Amino acid sequence: MGTYGEKARALFLEGYNCSQSVLVAFCEETGLDRETALLLSSSLGGGMGRLREVCGAVSGMFLAAGLLYGYTDPEDREAKTAHYARIQQLAGKFSEKNGSIVCRELLKLGTHRSAPVPEARTTEYYKKRPCADLVACAAEILEQYMEDYKRAEG
Repeated sequence: MGTYGEKARALFLEGYNCSQSVLVAFCEETGLDRETALLLSSSLGGGMGRLREVCGAVSGMFLAAGLLYGYTDPEDREAKTAHYARIQQLAGKFSEKNGSIVCRELLKLGTHRSAPVPEARTTEYYKKRPCADLVACAAEILEQYMEDYKRAEG
């Protein structure tokens, strides 16, 4: 497992949500301070506030990618297109490895949404949830992308 995957997994096991775990793992590279990263990504855990939509680990990966490679000029269609292609590539890698980018599908929860109250992080919770592995996977995918990007820019 890569350095970022290890960081993200450790953060998740400390109790941070899936999105926070991934984004905070990249704070040094993005220049984002830890508190801002935690606040920014706090809404995206549990597939966006436990709505079980897009996996929070994937959302955290997208946030970090935006900080690292995003665009700021609304008129720069080329940059926007390149960034959306990047995001689709990252999503594709995650889906290829895990079967989906949707929280409820990854957790095999059917079509229902969850109550807003987070589950207690017990030994049983970790046995039935693949989330620690998913945050590590998302961080590793972005880490590999960063390495490939650096080589390409070379």
